[in-house]
Amino acid sequence: MQLLNIPSNYLIKLDNVSAISLVGEEQVKYLQGQVTCDVNKLNDTSLIHGAHCSAKGKVFSCFRLIEKDQQLLLIQPKETIEASLVALKKFGVFAKVEISKVDHLDFYALVANNAAEILSKHFKAIPDSDTPVIHQNTTTIVYLAGETSRYLLIDKQENLAPLLTSLSLPTVNNNVWTYHEIAEGFPSLSSKHIDQYVPQMLNMQAINGISFTKGCYLGQETVARMQYLGKNKRAMFSLKGESTQSLVVGDIIEMQLGENWRKAGEVIAFYQEENSVCIQAVLASDIDPQTKFRVKGQEQSSLTLMSLPYSLNPE
Repeated sequence: MQLLNIPSNYLIKLDNVSAISLVGEEQVKYLQGQVTCDVNKLNDTSLIHGAHCSAKGKVFSCFRLIEKDQQLLLIQPKETIEASLVALKKFGVFAKVEISKVDHLDFYALVANNAAEILSKHFKAIPDSDTPVIHQNTTTIVYLAGETSRYLLIDKQENLAPLLTSLSLPTVNNNVWTYHEIAEGFPSLSSKHIDQYVPQMLNMQAINGISFTKGCYLGQETVARMQYLGKNKRAMFSLKGESTQSLVVGDIIEMQLGENWRKAGEVIAFYQEENSVCIQAVLASDIDPQTKFRVKGQEQSSLTLMSLPYSLNPE
């Protein structure tokens, strides 16, 4: 799917994105026992993908973890923050750590073919795959590797304002961010799907979001069982196609079997522009790539699988 009516270089004000902050003497030790990724490997220039699960191994949130100003930030959709925050605080009372929603920082995305060149006019160093996080003064830049060059800009609004003005780039709707997350195969959970999927159903193992060597954490038994006993039969896919009707999160995706249709999954996230749609959904992991799909109740809709930029079963 090609983005229509969108310039080649642009900014996205991520009103749908925020973060949970952990700060304190035991911030690393505590978070290590709560999430799927190895927090011990984090430093102030690294970026780690991870998931926060219930004791039963169902995902509250999928996040990008960075360190900024000596605090840990779990960057994620605003819709998943409340459930994740409640669970983290529940056990955090026993640790020397303060856990809160981030309200003082704004999040922007710069999307451009020559994004590094654009940023080099304003920053001494530019993050890349080897060093994905760079801090200059109060501003943090995060490089998101993928088919499209994306950089997160994180700071207080008053500190970002001069930079945003000097960049002189158009700002597009934050739904475009959802499109990029879907195209890159990064889970974009809403509140509707919290506590429904184990991390492997959201492809977290495929984007290095699960450590199988770090030791115990909340939900680890379920995650390990899914991995080593072959219990997981579902995976997250991206679909593209056409629909003349509006979509909502939770819409049913149907697959064609002969002359019949049956439920294949639900819409987790979507991007819709005119009649073109891009959808994220959890389906059977062994689905035939040639399968035809549609949205239930929208018989004229037509969907096919998009290629994911990674393998579902990394070595």
